[in-house]
Amino acid sequence: MHESIENLIRRITRMGRGELIRELRSLDCSFPIDFSDDYLNGMSVERLRHIILAASLHIRPAQVG
Repeated sequence: MHESIENLIRRITRMGRGELIRELRSLDCSFPIDFSDDYLNGMSVERLRHIILAASLHIRPAQVG
Protein backbone atom coordinates (compact mmCIF):
# COMPACT_ATOMS: atom_id res chain seq x y z
CA MET A 1 0.00 0.00 0.00
CA HIS A 2 1.24 3.47 -0.83
CA GLU A 3 2.14 6.04 1.77
CA SER A 4 -0.59 8.61 2.40
CA ILE A 5 0.05 12.18 1.34
CA GLU A 6 -0.09 13.28 4.98
CA ASN A 7 2.55 10.71 5.99
CA LEU A 8 4.70 11.68 3.01
CA ILE A 9 4.57 15.34 4.06
CA ARG A 10 5.39 14.46 7.69
CA ARG A 11 8.31 12.28 6.63
CA ILE A 12 9.75 14.93 4.30
CA THR A 13 9.30 17.64 6.94
CA ARG A 14 11.45 15.69 9.42
CA MET A 15 14.33 15.23 6.97
CA GLY A 16 17.53 17.23 7.09
CA ARG A 17 19.50 18.37 4.06
CA GLY A 18 21.51 15.14 3.66
CA GLU A 19 18.42 12.96 3.91
CA LEU A 20 16.55 15.19 1.47
CA ILE A 21 19.32 14.98 -1.11
CA ARG A 22 19.52 11.18 -0.73
CA GLU A 23 15.73 10.96 -1.09
CA LEU A 24 15.78 13.11 -4.22
CA ARG A 25 18.56 10.99 -5.73
CA SER A 26 16.65 7.78 -4.96
CA LEU A 27 13.30 8.77 -6.50
CA ASP A 28 12.28 6.45 -9.34
CA CYS A 29 10.96 9.04 -11.78
CA SER A 30 10.04 8.68 -15.42
CA PHE A 31 11.57 12.12 -15.93
CA PRO A 32 15.13 13.29 -15.28
CA ILE A 33 15.99 14.96 -12.00
CA ASP A 34 19.46 16.20 -12.77
CA PHE A 35 20.78 18.67 -10.20
CA SER A 36 24.48 19.04 -9.41
CA ASP A 37 25.66 18.47 -5.86
CA ASP A 38 26.74 22.12 -5.66
CA TYR A 39 23.29 23.30 -6.70
CA LEU A 40 21.51 21.05 -4.19
CA ASN A 41 23.88 22.04 -1.38
CA GLY A 42 23.18 25.72 -2.10
CA MET A 43 19.41 25.25 -2.18
CA SER A 44 17.32 26.02 0.90
CA VAL A 45 16.01 23.04 2.85
CA GLU A 46 12.45 24.26 2.25
CA ARG A 47 13.05 24.33 -1.51
CA LEU A 48 14.47 20.79 -1.40
CA ARG A 49 11.37 19.65 0.49
CA HIS A 50 9.13 21.31 -2.09
CA ILE A 51 10.92 19.62 -5.01
CA ILE A 52 10.78 16.18 -3.36
CA LEU A 53 7.11 16.56 -2.49
CA ALA A 54 6.22 17.71 -6.01
CA ALA A 55 8.20 14.89 -7.65
CA SER A 56 6.80 12.31 -5.22
CA LEU A 57 3.24 13.41 -5.88
CA HIS A 58 3.87 13.34 -9.63
CA ILE A 59 5.17 9.77 -9.63
CA ARG A 60 2.42 8.41 -7.36
CA PRO A 61 -0.04 6.13 -9.13
CA ALA A 62 -3.44 7.71 -9.63
CA GLN A 63 -5.69 7.19 -6.63
CA VAL A 64 -9.08 5.78 -7.56
CA GLY A 65 -12.16 6.39 -5.47
